[in-house]
Amino acid sequence: MFRLASILTVAFTAAAYAEDVPSTQPGDREYSPYPRQDFPNQVYFGDTHLHTSYSADAGMIGNVLGPDEAYRFAKGEVVTSSTGVEARLRRPLDFLVIADHAENLGLAPLLSAKDATLLSTEFGQQLNAAVEAGDPVGAWSIWSQAKSTGTDPLADYQEIYQTAWSNITSAAEVHNQPGLFTALIGFEWTSNPQRNNLHRNVIFNGGKEGADKIIPFSNFDSFDPEDLWAWMEQTEETTGQKLLAIPHNGNLSNGLMFDEVRLSGEPFDVEYFKQRAKWEPIYEITQMKGDGEAHPMLSPDDEFADFETWDKGQLGPEPKTPEMLPREYARAALRRGLGYEAETGTNPFKFGVIGSTDAHTSLSTVGEDNFFGKVAAVEPTADPIRFEEVVGGIGGDESVAQYAWQTSASGLAAVWARENTREAIWDAFARKEVYATTGPHMRVRVFAGYEFDVTDLPRADFAAYGYENGVPMGADLPADSDGRSPRFLIRALRDPDGANLDRIQIVKGWLSSDGTTSERVYDVACGGRELVNAACDGPVGNTVDVENASWTNDIGQAILAGYWEDPNFDPTQNAFYYVRVLAIPTPRWTAYDAKVFGTEIPDEAPRSIQERAYTSPIWYTPEG
Repeated sequence: MFRLASILTVAFTAAAYAEDVPSTQPGDREYSPYPRQDFPNQVYFGDTHLHTSYSADAGMIGNVLGPDEAYRFAKGEVVTSSTGVEARLRRPLDFLVIADHAENLGLAPLLSAKDATLLSTEFGQQLNAAVEAGDPVGAWSIWSQAKSTGTDPLADYQEIYQTAWSNITSAAEVHNQPGLFTALIGFEWTSNPQRNNLHRNVIFNGGKEGADKIIPFSNFDSFDPEDLWAWMEQTEETTGQKLLAIPHNGNLSNGLMFDEVRLSGEPFDVEYFKQRAKWEPIYEITQMKGDGEAHPMLSPDDEFADFETWDKGQLGPEPKTPEMLPREYARAALRRGLGYEAETGTNPFKFGVIGSTDAHTSLSTVGEDNFFGKVAAVEPTADPIRFEEVVGGIGGDESVAQYAWQTSASGLAAVWARENTREAIWDAFARKEVYATTGPHMRVRVFAGYEFDVTDLPRADFAAYGYENGVPMGADLPADSDGRSPRFLIRALRDPDGANLDRIQIVKGWLSSDGTTSERVYDVACGGRELVNAACDGPVGNTVDVENASWTNDIGQAILAGYWEDPNFDPTQNAFYYVRVLAIPTPRWTAYDAKVFGTEIPDEAPRSIQERAYTSPIWYTPEG
């Protein structure tokens, strides 16, 4: 008791006379090392692309869960899905963007609520009559036909969209808990010229008060990304907030996402390059409608390029042709961006990368053993629709059809930041210090510099040293005055509840003096094998038991670290480098379904998968 009283007396005395007592610290030294530390020291996982019943192509086809249920699910609560199945995440998310389609925003829930303004319109009355008659398919058909005209049937009733938007932003305010969970406000602009995918998710850095000053920009306003960017610039002035846009699914754009001309067909110019680089700092590289990192035809020497590939066509019936592929995949776009920068000083394709879901179920589920599908109709069930529903190439023949079994249980956005707040996470997107995973909560860090050495890998102050002596993912590495080769420090940690790691790789792209670009994939660290001539000595193996949908961590390693110096560096060449981390094989969601429901997996469907992470690149630009 005497001891506690003495401590309290000292504490109160120190507080009372703190301003009068001089410091007794020797010189400028202080004991606590962290008060002035300001580099990003936490990784947060989230989804920037989730649809609720407020998206017409979700709410009109069976999704009855709104923003409130979506947030509660993301925060770890048990939620009953639209088909009556209890669902829960193994581990809650840290942040979420509800990115409902701007086109006819809130149509289904407002119809269900008998919104007076909606029912005063002829369009609303037609939809309501079909619903009242017990014909939801008919209601869907009415909406779909109206949308296909390209003219908004509710254009004169903007208050309908204002009501829906206000409901969405209100839910974000209720669920946003700075430091614990971040509800970023956003929407999806669903540009779809000739049914080619040019979609973008638009994200605000602030709250409801500013966001409610606008109504989301839709494809009824324009199909052209340049018009979206102009709207975003005006919206920043109107709302006092910052905005950015995240493109996705270039693999379904039939060559338009990373085209060589404007959407209008006019040639690029420097102003276009600057606007694209400004408004679109990151790209959604992996999600449910396929992986967009690379394609085996574009990267024939990359044995892991053919991953969850959707390459038959677009969202509609138009088939894809081989010459479209270079304008659809992230790695090819990053390569072409090097040439643009060398020629004009500006790189329109200097983007970081994230993953997200594009789920239309209000449930952000990316676990292979907990996959609730793309839309409500294909939530977990023994019904063949779970595998057989056509979800891409809709309206076309077998040559363009993409089936539900091809849907990926992917992905997540990983963000390096100091705190879990709207501002900190948005700023990480803007500076590209982010990475993508196909679902697992892998932790990945990479630094590039000229002073690093292999002995720096085990440092206790790995991050602090990396920031002090190099640059992180998403950054530019200045040229070295002595022309030295870049050196990289990489650490990767498996998902705590997931599979061991197979390998760490660095993907390099560079621009030669003749204007051509090249690429190469280097293995940097291998789980359980030796590294021989920049390649792992054989495959990692496969412990997957498909019949039991099980696997073991007897292969690979939980933690991998790698030091790498570019052996073919030319200081005169523009280049980029990004890290790809592969996990050991695990059962795919199709295998879990077969075990649970006793369903037969289609012959062509994968039974196992190697989950992965992709970091944002680090770019090297020569002096001058």
